[in-house]
Parts: sequence; structure tokens; C-alpha cells
Amino acid sequence: MRLALFDLDNTLVDRTEAITRWAQEFAAAKSLGPAAVDWLIKTDDDGLLPKPDFFAQARAHFGLLESAAELQLRYERRYPSHMRCPTAVLDGLTALRTAGWRLGVVTNGLTTVQQAVLDHTGLTAHLDGWCISETESIRKPDPEIFHRTATRCGTDLTDAWMIGDSPEADIVGGQNAGVPTIWISRTRSWPGDHPVPDHTTADIGEAITLLLAFPQD
Repeated sequence: MRLALFDLDNTLVDRTEAITRWAQEFAAAKSLGPAAVDWLIKTDDDGLLPKPDFFAQARAHFGLLESAAELQLRYERRYPSHMRCPTAVLDGLTALRTAGWRLGVVTNGLTTVQQAVLDHTGLTAHLDGWCISETESIRKPDPEIFHRTATRCGTDLTDAWMIGDSPEADIVGGQNAGVPTIWISRTRSWPGDHPVPDHTTADIGEAITLLLAFPQD
């Protein structure tokens, strides 16, 4: 049973676009000015800064009255609505399932946010299973979360691939779990301090095309 495990943010969905839309909405609602959007995006650090720290910094930087916890709660409610999964990606996932692949998502992040993103974008209906790090109390690149996701998909990692944009979380994580990997480069160069992925593609569309081209057993 072939299995494709996907990262979520900036792999199946465009997180950069979504955080930009959220930052624009947040800055406008708080009358922070256009420069605030760039500050929010830079401080977010591609989602790597933990949200309590992010909103504590935002509260201090902009002199906001709400607590960091209140700001984060509003973010969790609004941010998923800014996510989109292109129809072409959903169609590609359908083609993979038709070709006999099982599909899963392995994502680090907050349960409320990531589950809402999966539901809002329509991805839930295209997947056999998924794991969210907060729910599992374990994060990529720990190989255990990959094994758990395979189990949720009704199979194991015997004939699996991991596809994602993070060199450490997705590619090294997949390698640690013993599966071949496809790196979504997003026009970046591969960092020299990590073992190279099995394949590199510019975006998720190319990665799906590559998976579909693999010969069937």
C-alpha cells in the first residue's frame, strides 16, 4: 500500500499568502499602519516563533491593550479562514488516491488552527489520516509522528514518501523515519548541513506529478 505523507503549511497550502492576509487584516483592525504588516510577517518567522511569544512581542511592540492570550485566541479563530488550497492541488490528491495511494498529513502546530485549516480548505475529504503535533505531544522531525500518521492512514511506512518544505522537520524527519523524501524548495537552495532529499521540486504540483509518474508494483 503506497503512502504519501505531506506537510501542510507551505506544502499543500500557501502559508505565506495566508499570514500576509491575516497580518493585513490585523493591522487594519488595530490601525497600526502599513509598516506593521512587514513587522508581523518578519516576526512570525515563517511560523517558527511560538505563538505565545509572537503575540507577547506584538503586544509590547504596538502597545496593544489585549493580553497576549486574547490576541492569540482571536488569531486562532480568524487565521484559518485566510487559508486556501488550490483546486489543482485537490485534483492532484484525487488523482493520487485513484492511482492507489493513501494520503496523510504530518504537521507541527496548534490543534485548533491546523484542524480548522484542514477543514476549511477541503483537504480533510482528500486524506486518509493526519497527525497534528500539539494533539500528539510530539513534533517533526521525531520519527514517531510519521509512524503514527501512517497508522492513522491504515498502513505503515514500508512503501511511503514524505513531501514537505522544511529541510529539518520534513526531510530529515522523513529520513529518520526511514522513508524517501521530496523537498519543496520554494526557490531556496538546499542547506549544506543536512543530507540531501531524494528529489527536489519547486512546488507541490511538481511533487504530485512526480509521485504519479512512479511505476506501480
